Amino acid sequence: MTAFSLEPAQLAWCTELRALAAERLRPLAGKGEPGRVNRALLAELGALGLLPRLFTSGALELCLMRESLAHACTEAETALALQGLGAHPVHAHGTDAQRAHWLPRVAAGTAVAAFALTEPAAGSDAAALSLTATPAADGWRLSGEKCWISHAPEAAFYTVFARTTPGAGARGVTAFLVPADRPGLTGTALDMLSPHPIGALAFDAVPVTADDVLGEVDRGFRVAMDTLNLFRPSVGAFAVGMAQAALDATLGHTARRDAFGGKLKDLQSVAHQVAEMALRTESARLMVYAAATAYDEGAPDVPRRSAMAKLLATETAQYVVDRAVQLHGARALQRGHLLEHLYREVRAPRIYEGASEVQRSIIAKELYKNLEDR
Repeated sequence: MTAFSLEPAQLAWCTELRALAAERLRPLAGKGEPGRVNRALLAELGALGLLPRLFTSGALELCLMRESLAHACTEAETALALQGLGAHPVHAHGTDAQRAHWLPRVAAGTAVAAFALTEPAAGSDAAALSLTATPAADGWRLSGEKCWISHAPEAAFYTVFARTTPGAGARGVTAFLVPADRPGLTGTALDMLSPHPIGALAFDAVPVTADDVLGEVDRGFRVAMDTLNLFRPSVGAFAVGMAQAALDATLGHTARRDAFGGKLKDLQSVAHQVAEMALRTESARLMVYAAATAYDEGAPDVPRRSAMAKLLATETAQYVVDRAVQLHGARALQRGHLLEHLYREVRAPRIYEGASEVQRSIIAKELYKNLEDR
């Protein structure tokens, strides 16, 4: 298999996932309450065997799952992705006891996971985080805030990144697994544009011990970057799924819609826009698959490829969905229309897990580093 084609079995699996998302997941998503964890949807993702695959799949398979689910049910895609984002550090860097306690529950959809990196003053500059881990007799006490944390405040546990060594930048950060019932940990929901749950967390001397460390002390930034390098291409896959859904809707609409004595598709200005939408969507898809394959193969340029994939795919999806809305006209802005939903969903991926500007900085840094290494 190459990075630029899928085998028949993979294509068949994507088709199956789209059908499952439309027939079994979308009805459950429709019954969910905006801004709250949809526990019935999570349980169904577990029952279908999709959540367990978060811990057995490579990056390409994760991308295929996210793209296929996003095409038919963005809520299901996001629920699956957030479970993976919150639990991957436990899977990849946790102790045997941490894995045994939490991962089966995450896979079943009964324990909600969350990734708590962002702070009010440390979003794009993650190395500048200030949540403090103060040494104590039995470990540390966490004090500070996290903000814009998906699944907060409803998660069962949080992968929390805190500063254990002041003034050390990225080298002084430690990752902790913090159960939600720890004393001193409180959370509040935030009312955001996206319908999935997002909240803020306050840490008031929250106790953690060596048993709660993920990976090594002062090496938590590596845990964060390892997680993001895996999930950034799959954010691109989520975006590609949305772009493809918008493109498919536009093809159907322009082929049926009567305008100016013919069909919309017969207008060259319309046909050329649709062609551009298709071109950009396919280009983004190929870059996502290439980045995911590079991750699976352990290639040395994963950070650059992951950043490129997320950047191109999320910017492409914004363009494609916007063009789709324009070609549909006012009907696309009506509450409940597919494109109205996608128009709200497509904006956030250009910000979370590293804004587009951060991805450009990563790409440039990697390019110049390679130049210096020659």
